[in-house]
Amino acid sequence: QVQLVESGGGLVQAGGSLRLSCAASGLTFSGYAVAWFRRAPGKERKFVAAVNWSGDNSGYADSVKGRFTISRDNDKNTVYLQLNSLKSADTAVYYCAAGSYALRSDAYNYWGQGTQVTVSS
Repeated sequence: QVQLVESGGGLVQAGGSLRLSCAASGLTFSGYAVAWFRRAPGKERKFVAAVNWSGDNSGYADSVKGRFTISRDNDKNTVYLQLNSLKSADTAVYYCAAGSYALRSDAYNYWGQGTQVTVSS
């Protein structure tokens, strides 16, 4: 059974940082790209960042470029999302997903339950 478990969310002040983790089990982790998406209150889910299977290629939404960094450790079956210079607009539930490398949700087959990030201004 494939499981993706997000952690690291919380409440942070604007300008602060968080590091989200996505721990995977039940799949050959190094064979999958992993992406982060987010859903803000009352809005649709949007792409945030993606990393390919080896970690040497990544992509970001324009809204987070230069502030967020995605990385992975295949030995630990974990992908990370470093969130810096956080803004109130970054408040959302953040989801990780595993699948084929793409900057859109339909390429991803497996999804986690999400972790809440709240940025106070």
